[in-house]
Amino acid sequence: MWWDWELEFSPHLLKRMEDRRFTEVDLRRMLEHAIGNRRDAVAGRWIIQTRHSRRAWEVIVEPLATEQLLLVVTAYPLESVKKAP
Repeated sequence: MWWDWELEFSPHLLKRMEDRRFTEVDLRRMLEHAIGNRRDAVAGRWIIQTRHSRRAWEVIVEPLATEQLLLVVTAYPLESVKKAP
């Protein structure tokens, strides 16, 4: 299935990697150790749930079946939800 395909990185992701301080190796590790997935609001995209640096992260991917590529659109840490007093 598409998790075995070659990865392609969007320009948006490359910028976010710098901003959010993670590397290609970190990203590959996050995808390798995914803990869940669900469909994204954008048709054809998926949200991969994972962890990095002891935090929950989501990685948005778009499988490109005809090319057998997995386009990684972006990745971001989930912020802790502050509980109201």
